[in-house]
Amino acid sequence: MSLAAESPVHSSSSDDFASLLETDLLSNSSGESPERDEDILDEITSESVSERSAVWDSTDYEEIELERIKRPKICEDEEIKESQSSNANQGELDNFKESTSEKVCPPHPGFYKDMCIRCGEQKDDETVARKETAVAFNYIHKDLKLGAEEVARLRATDLKNLYRRRKLYLVLDLDHTLLNSTRLVDVSPEEEAYLNATYLNKETSSSNGDTSGTLFKLEPLHMLTKLRPFVRTFLKEANTMFEMYVYTMGERAYALEMAKLLDPSGVYFGSRVISQGDSTVRHQKGLDVVLGSECAVVILDDTEHVLKTIQSEVLKGCRLVFSRIFPTNYPVENQTLWRIAEQLGASCSKELDEAVTHVVSLDLGTEKARWAIQRKKHLVNPGWLEATNYFWKRQPEDQFPIPSKNGGGS
Repeated sequence: MSLAAESPVHSSSSDDFASLLETDLLSNSSGESPERDEDILDEITSESVSERSAVWDSTDYEEIELERIKRPKICEDEEIKESQSSNANQGELDNFKESTSEKVCPPHPGFYKDMCIRCGEQKDDETVARKETAVAFNYIHKDLKLGAEEVARLRATDLKNLYRRRKLYLVLDLDHTLLNSTRLVDVSPEEEAYLNATYLNKETSSSNGDTSGTLFKLEPLHMLTKLRPFVRTFLKEANTMFEMYVYTMGERAYALEMAKLLDPSGVYFGSRVISQGDSTVRHQKGLDVVLGSECAVVILDDTEHVLKTIQSEVLKGCRLVFSRIFPTNYPVENQTLWRIAEQLGASCSKELDEAVTHVVSLDLGTEKARWAIQRKKHLVNPGWLEATNYFWKRQPEDQFPIPSKNGGGS
């Protein structure tokens, strides 16, 4: 992404344009320049005095003196009118600038160091926080923030290109997924001896710049890192099917070093290395900092809870009631399906009310199932919830009907 290409108007050229426009407006509105008006006034006054000199007498003195006294008053009145006209023109100019700015960037697509990447307008932190909703994409470029509309536009454009190349997005975790790392101080002498004996002449250290091995002693980070078996083969084959990101809750220095071990030539990830400091929610991963449409994202991670933000949106707004699903005399809040529903963002209830959207049951004959049919609520079997949890996407309710059989109860 080229910031220069998106910024056709820079601050310096904007100032020059505004000055030129202001001068033009003021000169056109006044009709004649102030200097020209004064020359004309001097000429008229001079002629008047010459004419009076030809017929000079004592009776004319008072009239000439009165003319001399009135002239400064006339000039003063002209200056007041000119000032008022100038102020009016300045007000019109300010309104023009404001309307022009609004037409150029409504709203601003993003900011680089608080300068709009399109129009070049400066925005301080307070104004940005108040008027513009922007997400930081520091991993792409330091101090880069993009607004929601611009992110949506970029995602839509990139999605078309991705589909054309028949690919999807793959967001990869690092630790316990692609590799394992441990601090050097935590490695016992016995473990160090084992590693040296096992990988001697087979693996290499990154200290000599060789990243072809799978075991690395990273002195600057005081860590020992081991790549998972066949990880290089996996990345090579995945690269043909996916546009890949690294997303870790580790620090940025660690993330970049690990990405270099996995991808020495930078052909798999490029700048798409997201670390803890890039997340908008502390200690949680979110796709809001991934420039990829969610419908085309595959996530590979060993820990579900770091993705509570994505998962909790799956059934947001749904209210579930369970009928004949859980054993009696057991707290329903501790049941697996109940907890899964809440993790997916649904709210669960023991009682029926108009806010209920789904009844989960195995029997059409229960009171709650009949209520769902009468009120035209969703009536599904537990497989709907399990499939939704598996795909992290709400599944079509009509594909999970309840088998018909006789029964009663609640």
